[in-house]
Amino acid sequence: LSSPSGLTHESHKKDVEQVYLRCSEGSIEWMYPTGALIVNLRPNTSPASYKHLTVCIKPFKDSAGANIYLEKTGELKLLVRDGDRSPSKVYCFGYDQGGLFIEATPQQDISRKITGFQYELMSKGMASDLHTVSAPCRPCSDTEVLLAVCTSDFVIRGSIQDVTNKAEEQESIIHVGVNKLYRQKSKVFQLTGESGNWRGQIKTLLECGVKPGDGDFLFTGRMHFGEARLGCAPRFKDFQRMYKEAKDKGLNPCEIGPD
Repeated sequence: LSSPSGLTHESHKKDVEQVYLRCSEGSIEWMYPTGALIVNLRPNTSPASYKHLTVCIKPFKDSAGANIYLEKTGELKLLVRDGDRSPSKVYCFGYDQGGLFIEATPQQDISRKITGFQYELMSKGMASDLHTVSAPCRPCSDTEVLLAVCTSDFVIRGSIQDVTNKAEEQESIIHVGVNKLYRQKSKVFQLTGESGNWRGQIKTLLECGVKPGDGDFLFTGRMHFGEARLGCAPRFKDFQRMYKEAKDKGLNPCEIGPD
């Protein structure tokens, strides 16, 4: 978390401050913005791998007081306009497309403004999984499912208890009852209540039209800004078939024990 403040530059409205971030994910909170802020993302990886990275930012819901630009060799491209209110909107770009230049907008009372966003650095392959432009709701092939089991941030067997649709955010929240937890990167799925049942929430696009229904599914996906995002989710009986066929042929990419 980085929290620079513009009040220290009250008499220098044109000051440009530089911030260097070494973490692969985190947040920036610029209090009382004046002048401009250059955000330099310098992850602790080899510079040769930078070209394979995607940067995603998610502005805070109440972020205000500055425009956020993508800057490369002095050219600015507007990324987020001050005052834009797009709940849960995520902006992604290739690491080699430029850096972040945040410029304060003229304010009558800067003490009321805080500009902030979360950021994540990820491989371009992972980013394309999360932001598939073509057919984001299409079923996964057998090969994609088996690979998702090996590479996803979470893998669970469970049922859809309920679905909450958020029209404004163009998202659906799937309320999942967990029957078996194979893997989770962070504690999204937890024991709840005296019954000792595991439950959790997974987000997906509203356009995918997910509805509550009977039967178990194999839910896979990735963590994105602290939320579980749905990847491949075949019916569990279909996954068992795929897994057995691949195992019989010696082609399954990793062991999971599907029973």
